[in-house]
Amino acid sequence: MIDIYRQQAKAQKNIIYVGLYIAFFPQLIAGPIVRYTSIADQIENRKINMRKFAVGVCRFIVGLAKKVLLSNSLAIVVDYCFKASANLDISVTLAWIGAICYCLQLYYDFSGYSDMAIGLGLMFGFEFEENFNYPFISKSISEFWRRWHISLSTWFKDYVYFPLGGSRVANSSIMVRNLLVVWSLTGLWHGANWTFIIWGLYNFIFIFAEKLIHFEKRKKYPLLKHFYALFIITIGLVIFRAPDIYDAGVYISQMFGFRTIGLICSSTIMIIQEFWIFIVAGIIFSTPIAKRINYFLVYKKWYHLEKLFSIMYPLVIMLLFYVSVTYIIKGTYNPFIYFHF
Repeated sequence: MIDIYRQQAKAQKNIIYVGLYIAFFPQLIAGPIVRYTSIADQIENRKINMRKFAVGVCRFIVGLAKKVLLSNSLAIVVDYCFKASANLDISVTLAWIGAICYCLQLYYDFSGYSDMAIGLGLMFGFEFEENFNYPFISKSISEFWRRWHISLSTWFKDYVYFPLGGSRVANSSIMVRNLLVVWSLTGLWHGANWTFIIWGLYNFIFIFAEKLIHFEKRKKYPLLKHFYALFIITIGLVIFRAPDIYDAGVYISQMFGFRTIGLICSSTIMIIQEFWIFIVAGIIFSTPIAKRINYFLVYKKWYHLEKLFSIMYPLVIMLLFYVSVTYIIKGTYNPFIYFHF
């Protein structure tokens, strides 16, 4: 309605098309947030072919595997660690493992759902915009939020931040107000809990500080900047995950050696032994490793290996689908955390 008022989109007179946009299930409940302007033309003029359908199926299966194999498995570790934290029965290493696993769990749950939605859309001929772009390779908090849940960040930018004046304002205090409003609303968007409000304000502080010192324009020490971003995001997501502010404070203090049972414990070894493959896979696939391998093969002109990978790809997809369905049938732990917010 706002886009029509701004004359950025034409009013749709066909009630069937309006109903299709509102009820279209891949984007209805959680995301990606698909604006009418991005698919208005596709509703009436989309092209459906076997290639799109095949790509959509593969994308859906990748998203399913992210959710069922990685997110659900990491969720077991996360729940165990946060429960141990509440009972003050946790070591420093176990606290860090739980925090890192929650970052990965949240990423694979959210991005897995987005991949499934994008894949379903492609099966019907709709091309949705990407919603995640490897956020854990970011070198600043600002960059992280340009890569994470892109449709939500863009929505707040276009409908809240820019109408308030954005950052191109004469008075810097107005920019601070604009950022504060956006991040307060972002916290509230996830739920009426003080942890979400604090989490939103926490991100506001670092994003404002980065703008103040022009952090992203500084090209030195990229590796250090990368670890800074990961550290800040990890601490922030502990606040996001905790049931209340007190528990968040307890967990963060345990990450730094307070109120713990030591540096390492038997539970740490048990978790590593049982879940190391999911943790390692989660870390590896949160980076654009597949794209870089493909680029390297093309750059080196190793076309025979590239052809081999193209042959293996459908076999890997079928294997992922089989294993994912097996996990679902077995009734493994399946918390769909996307729908909590």
